[in-house]
Amino acid sequence: MRIVLDTDPGVDDAFAIFYLAAQPDVELVAVGSVHGNVPAPVAADNALRLLDLVGLTEVPVAVGAREPLVQPLHTAEFVHGPDGLGGHAGPLSSRRPVAESAAEQLVRLARAHPAELTVVALGPLTNIALATMLEPTLPRLVKSLTVMGGAVTVPGNITPYADANTWHDPEATDIVLRAGFDLTLVGLDVTETARADFAWLNRLAALDSDRARYAHAIVAHYADLYATLLGEKVFTLHDPLAAALTVDPALATHRELVLAVELTGTHTRGQIVADLRVLARETNIESSIGQARRAAKVVESVQSGPFLERLLAALA
Repeated sequence: MRIVLDTDPGVDDAFAIFYLAAQPDVELVAVGSVHGNVPAPVAADNALRLLDLVGLTEVPVAVGAREPLVQPLHTAEFVHGPDGLGGHAGPLSSRRPVAESAAEQLVRLARAHPAELTVVALGPLTNIALATMLEPTLPRLVKSLTVMGGAVTVPGNITPYADANTWHDPEATDIVLRAGFDLTLVGLDVTETARADFAWLNRLAALDSDRARYAHAIVAHYADLYATLLGEKVFTLHDPLAAALTVDPALATHRELVLAVELTGTHTRGQIVADLRVLARETNIESSIGQARRAAKVVESVQSGPFLERLLAALA
């Protein structure tokens, strides 16, 4: 599997990179950074650090969108630490990002390798939207797109209705959902059910590898914050779950749904909407949205135990 990763590292993004790097059947072709957890240039620096740590020193990193398409920039250092990696990012890589933007890089690679590339988007979808605007046939040029985002049947995490990735750039999400990608959505519906507890964290601490020691250092602030917010000693690893389900879809079940994103709601802006009514229509959201769309595979359930074991194995 050949993957182009779009990401905003980010503690859980780092775990996703570690997971993908450990998979023998995965070739990480390129990485694009995007605004989200941290500004896009910081995300690129973090991606380079993480790739160096796992020995993927030839994988190019392109700086992507520095701000959303319409709304002001918002970042989440309070969750991920001042450097995005829990205050433990470490020295800069000796490598620098490539000259082209993340959107340009994705379009170039998709044109060069039609129907070969799987895109995994772990942050706001600004780069994917910009790439689609540059190359409208992109949904047919890439093999598939996995998106970590959405809260279709559960509350949001940045507002009562929206997940953070979608809320950071709803207009970009709208472009991507309309474009016709073979899209799998890994939302809070399942990431919030696959939480790691502090016993798992202690097992991580016992692993004797550079990546495990680094992962344990960067996750401390993140895990403590989640434990405080949730009232129990658990934390959510959204992005590595999306990465794992891309590599091994058998860990999950999904349902095909036509999706849209709310752009104007006073209280619901950034919410991904699916028509869940039981009606005898294949794409019954059309009457509400006014446009037929390709259904997405929305992940409904995951095998959280096997996922967490595989993540530990990837960090060993």
